Amino acid sequence: MTRPDSPGAAGGAPVPDGSRPSGASRVPGAPAGRAAPAGHEAAAPTLRDRAARYALLPLRVFLGVTFVYAGLDKLTDPAFPSASGSGSIGEVMRGVRDTSAIPGLVDLALLSPVGFAVLLALAEIAVGLAVLAGLLTRLAAAGGALISLSLWLTVSWQVTPYYYGNDLAYLMAWIPLILAGAPYCSLDSRIRSWRTAWSSERSRRSRRTA
Repeated sequence: MTRPDSPGAAGGAPVPDGSRPSGASRVPGAPAGRAAPAGHEAAAPTLRDRAARYALLPLRVFLGVTFVYAGLDKLTDPAFPSASGSGSIGEVMRGVRDTSAIPGLVDLALLSPVGFAVLLALAEIAVGLAVLAGLLTRLAAAGGALISLSLWLTVSWQVTPYYYGNDLAYLMAWIPLILAGAPYCSLDSRIRSWRTAWSSERSRRSRRTA
């Protein structure tokens, strides 16, 4: 015997969850199984939702600007890209060689101090610009993390306590961007949208010609 409040009491089988009328949708926050009236729209995102959405943007801007500035500072400093002399990359590398975690990395840089200085500066600028533009963000963030890791293992390794050194902090700061990329306010998101639109248009044309 069917109870009056059972799903089949109205004279028909219960409507499956996926076969609701197109105008009905679930009410945000309502119990499962309760549908919104026809014409109900999802609530607008709150300030907290928007803040969470753009949470990584300040970090992206900070790292991008900092690395561009660091690269330009190295290129415009006449003393830095030199094999010897006060403030030169050669002097810095020789000063940290015996206290670095991997002296072989320092020896590799000392094979061509000027070339290493220019390469480091250009790499920092490239990483910073890519992160600011949000282009190949995960790859650029991985490059930034590699730069920070190499500097931590060489230049900053002897700093104690470890939290006084800034390269380790930069290394950790790159990890969220490696994991999440730049899903908003970026060329990556724009390219992704173009690809989606292009794929949808191609699918529609294929169905029309079929």
